[in-house]
Amino acid sequence: MQNHYETIFITSPLVTDSQLKESVARFKDLMTQNGAEVIYEEDWGLRKFSYPIKKKTTGYYHLFEYKAPSEFIQKLETEFNRDEKILRYLTVSLEKYGIMYNEKRRKEGKNVAPKLIEENSDLTKSK
Repeated sequence: MQNHYETIFITSPLVTDSQLKESVARFKDLMTQNGAEVIYEEDWGLRKFSYPIKKKTTGYYHLFEYKAPSEFIQKLETEFNRDEKILRYLTVSLEKYGIMYNEKRRKEGKNVAPKLIEENSDLTKSK
């Protein structure tokens, strides 16, 4: 059975553009070779951190949304740990509401969150 996952990872700001593309391609190949289906990927670019990570204040963010067997996540995270260019990573399992939110975000564009807050404003009001 395949579960729905989302993984974001941060690479060092010292990598070149070609090294960054090579890392992303390597992780994408690893996913497809292990039976994962990449649904969506997004490059968020260089961003500033709230606090230093491994003495770095910026990093390149990349996001993958995919379906994969649960055993694959351990392999992927092992590869992230082996790659010295990766500063941090996070993998989350998406439930149906997370999947629906991502689909809506892709259809309407990147700024869906303010629209969702307005739609659910009765939930955010203090009582």
